[in-house]
Amino acid sequence: MSTAATPLNANATLNITWTIEPPTTPFYSYIHFAELQSLRANDTREFNVTLNGENTFGPYSPKPLKTETIQDLSPEQCNGGGCILQLVETLKSTLPPLLNAIEAFTVIDFPQVETNEDDVTGIKNVQNTYGLNRISWQGDPCVPKHVEGNPHLLCTDGLCVNKGDGHKKKSIIAPVVASIASIAILIGALVLFFVLKKKTQSKGPPAAYVQASNGRSRRSAEPAIVTKNKRFTYSEVMQMTNNFQRVLGKGGFGIVYHGLVNGTEQVAIKILSHSSSQGYKQFKAEVELLLRVHHKNLVGLVGYCDEGENLALIYEYMANGDLKEHMSGTRNHFILNWGTRLKIVVESAQGLEYLHNGCKPLMVHRDIKTTNILLNEQFDAKLADFGLSRSFPIEGETHVSTAVAGTPGYLDPEYYRTNWLTEKSDVYSFGVVLLEIITNQPVIDQRREKPHIAEWVGEVLTKGDIKNIMDPSLNGDYDSTSVWKAVELAMCCLNPSSARRPNMSQVVIELNECLTSENSRGGAIRDMDSEGSIEVSLTFGTEVTPIGSVVYMKNSASF
Repeated sequence: MSTAATPLNANATLNITWTIEPPTTPFYSYIHFAELQSLRANDTREFNVTLNGENTFGPYSPKPLKTETIQDLSPEQCNGGGCILQLVETLKSTLPPLLNAIEAFTVIDFPQVETNEDDVTGIKNVQNTYGLNRISWQGDPCVPKHVEGNPHLLCTDGLCVNKGDGHKKKSIIAPVVASIASIAILIGALVLFFVLKKKTQSKGPPAAYVQASNGRSRRSAEPAIVTKNKRFTYSEVMQMTNNFQRVLGKGGFGIVYHGLVNGTEQVAIKILSHSSSQGYKQFKAEVELLLRVHHKNLVGLVGYCDEGENLALIYEYMANGDLKEHMSGTRNHFILNWGTRLKIVVESAQGLEYLHNGCKPLMVHRDIKTTNILLNEQFDAKLADFGLSRSFPIEGETHVSTAVAGTPGYLDPEYYRTNWLTEKSDVYSFGVVLLEIITNQPVIDQRREKPHIAEWVGEVLTKGDIKNIMDPSLNGDYDSTSVWKAVELAMCCLNPSSARRPNMSQVVIELNECLTSENSRGGAIRDMDSEGSIEVSLTFGTEVTPIGSVVYMKNSASF
């Protein structure tokens, strides 16, 4: 919902067309609207919506940054299967119509006989009686596949009476053999289930305290990580890393090693150090989060090891390390140009937005910083290190009271002062990251009159010269409009009051506008090196061109 479609011609009607097969199939439509632009006092966006020439609803004005869905209460049909949705602006409207998304669902007809209710009850009783909660039941028992004839018609009066003894014996033997075979299969399945269940339980945490050499202990009362796969033994981890031969880096959790899964897939394996300040709870929190959360801008979990004192996290391999290394120049000699930096923070913001809005319950990362933004071979960015993440267990809860955790310099001062954690605490940390990619200055530098980067930038901005805070290694090669917009956004994220900070959805919209402005200047994103260059291009089709937060389309578009 962070993008929308409007007609290229401001006075034109927005037409959306699609085809239904077969033509007489009924369907339900769901149309989503949200105003993404800040309207001036004299601006009005109002329009009517018609489907196949008939007025569906209107006049209508989208609500600012609030999604509204218009849905059909009865199915629609299109003559000949060709459907056309039109958004027509009213006479008093000063802005063109806007559409964020549309969904059309066809009605599926089930002509076959539905499952008998007694069968469903019987299956449920078997499941509950034998505790088969861990079996992945496939399909919907109330909507079976097509079958020939009535599956419950076993015998009709008179049809099962055979006069010949030979035929009668055959009619008795067949069902008896089938019944015995069914019982044998059921018994075998139950025996196999309980054997596998016993084996799975034997891999859990130790029954007593597990005491490390430094006095750190883990209680058996700590619930085990619940998953059916992705669990490796410590011997497998040793084999993956070739006995921990190649070190990729070190952190608060422990040492990160390079490894191979199945001899081909590269992975990064983080081994928990016995002296680590992060304990089993953080390890368990990260595993369980990454097992259920999946997004292209969150680092993927390949697996984990939980074997006594040996704890390891196995991630997808990110060939280009973290953003901090590239900003400081410790990893390579080339310089990330302004367009590439914007691309990286846009993708990082999208990952953080997913944690805040796409997860149920919502998640707060609590440790957003440049070292936790990893880059793959194509310089695609992904957030990492979820050991400090917290969820909001109660829907609608605005904050959770918790002990302060995070990295100095990135830590939200309001959270530090009140112990009240909200998703806006992540927004503050992200604002610090934005200032880092703009200035390429350390977050805290005691040599400055204003040690913290936010205070230093704020003081320099009072003089009105953006060049004094920009990374000098960029040599002025950037779109000043996009820079100003990024700086303003960063300072909004760093507002002392969390209530006055933008949410991550708004941050994504604003950063995409910055990226679009920079791309229109250069057309591509390049990382420049004195000896060569690495090019990362963003290519958009001719039919749809992103302009800020709105996707402008030709007068007619087909979905």
